[in-house]
Amino acid sequence: MSMTSTVAGLPERYRPLDQVGPDEHTATGVIQTWRAKDRILNRDVAVRVHTPAGPAAHAWITRALTAGGLATPALAMVYDASEGSGDPQAPGGAAYVVNEWIDGESLSDRLLQGPLPEREIRTVLRRLAEGVAEAHRVGLAVGGLTPENVVLRPNGLVGLRGVPAADGTVDGDVSALGELLHVCLTGLRPGEPEPRPLHGPSDLVALARRARSTEAGQGLSSVAAMAAILAERPRTRPASGGRAEPGRAEEADNGWLGRLRDRRVDEGAATVNGSDEPNRVDPTTLPPVPPLRSAQSGDTVLVGGLGGDTVDASSVAPPPGAMRPWDGRDGDAGATVFGDDLYTGPYTGPYTDSTDVADDEDGARRRKLVVLGLPLLALLVVVGLAWWVGTSLLSVAGSVDEGSTPTLPVPTQSAQEEGDAPAAGGPVEPQSAEVFDPEGDGEPENDRDVPLTFDGDPSTTWSTLTYRGSPAFGNLKPGVGVLYDLGAVQALSGVTIESPTPGVTVEIRTGETPAGSLSGFDVAADGTLEGTTELQFDEPVEAQYVLLWITGLVDGGEGFVARIGELTVQSAG
Repeated sequence: MSMTSTVAGLPERYRPLDQVGPDEHTATGVIQTWRAKDRILNRDVAVRVHTPAGPAAHAWITRALTAGGLATPALAMVYDASEGSGDPQAPGGAAYVVNEWIDGESLSDRLLQGPLPEREIRTVLRRLAEGVAEAHRVGLAVGGLTPENVVLRPNGLVGLRGVPAADGTVDGDVSALGELLHVCLTGLRPGEPEPRPLHGPSDLVALARRARSTEAGQGLSSVAAMAAILAERPRTRPASGGRAEPGRAEEADNGWLGRLRDRRVDEGAATVNGSDEPNRVDPTTLPPVPPLRSAQSGDTVLVGGLGGDTVDASSVAPPPGAMRPWDGRDGDAGATVFGDDLYTGPYTGPYTDSTDVADDEDGARRRKLVVLGLPLLALLVVVGLAWWVGTSLLSVAGSVDEGSTPTLPVPTQSAQEEGDAPAAGGPVEPQSAEVFDPEGDGEPENDRDVPLTFDGDPSTTWSTLTYRGSPAFGNLKPGVGVLYDLGAVQALSGVTIESPTPGVTVEIRTGETPAGSLSGFDVAADGTLEGTTELQFDEPVEAQYVLLWITGLVDGGEGFVARIGELTVQSAG
């Protein structure tokens, strides 16, 4: 087939390179897809040519113009479209649609290696369903949802080539996504009879069957419903200890946010008998108190029986001279005076001897001396202080009258104790740092390289993912950041950032506690990075967490990116 004759009538702007995929035979003609070079913007594009041109291609071009208003990474963007005149030899005579060229591996090639992992299935199908749902909102049925047209991008995203197909229906898109889910669970093996039995997580198997069902009341209502189901996460913690099973969690929260959530849950639950079930205590129930043990008999004495601050008297040996009970021996007889009567029989109660009485009198004298001496001593101290203060003030007043400046001794103290915050104006070393991506889709943003941003070596860098289409993160999210934990709340004056990608725009946000959203941190400074950039705060800020929030990327050749070599936090001077 001659390339020239196939693409005759295209504008000179597009230079065909090679044909991609087989011809698409439709009710209105044949569509061929070519990889081409846009001579003006110097980029690769996908040019889809409809034969014949003219009125036969009108409905397809109308669909393409509708797709051109979409902005979703799951569907190839439509750059240009023309119905043509019907004469392929005339300038502009071909009917064509120019799409974004999507690099990556087709889903059909990937499935030849076997079924996808569960997490990847959920991610790929959810992103694709969200893009198709966006098209359905503007009244466009996408069509062409086949493994050959679905591309797994190098940056972890997914895209659909050939948008839109020659024709399509909303119900057909729902069914096609169900077929894609089916093959993702089973894999593609040429020559094997279809349909292959479904195996995998029960919720995905049920979702694939519902999406393909044609029975009334059994099918899936919409592609948006499918996206919502795939985005759902378990709402309860696993009974095995609070960590989700590997492969069962779909795009878990950012590490720092997940740990924050787990810590709050753990703090709210008390373990009972080794179980993770929360111990819900009646608000009127007093907390348990451990029992006291007798010092003599070893018997357990419950505090509740003695009173909250009571000690069992039987467990304490009497001191010398204290009153002792009679032990029942007949020899313990003596004269005891009760009122005016003299009793000479055996004494059955406590008794004292003369030694005890003498000891008590000596103790009473000592207590009396203490009671009288302490106030006198305090009075002497007050008088001495009053005299010292009076003489000091008179000395200062005299020096002022003589025209000299008084100099008072000021106690000195070390400006920085061991383990306290760094000296004023010095750098503050972060204790840890993690990617902060509250608006992301769960894909790692080179998380392992984050420690390189405070390792003391500006030549080692952390980089964002590469985004296409726009420096505003491909219009996918407002930004991404790195959250630094300084270990304790302290006064900060600014940061210094070293970056090999000048032109990146950033904000510096701070907070005393971690937060799950961008609004939880206050903006302290902003600017554009130029090699080494100092961003000073208008006034000292008390914070433990510093968020480097990147708001704009720069062109890195293959897309838009930002790189951070080193971030240094300065304490307030």
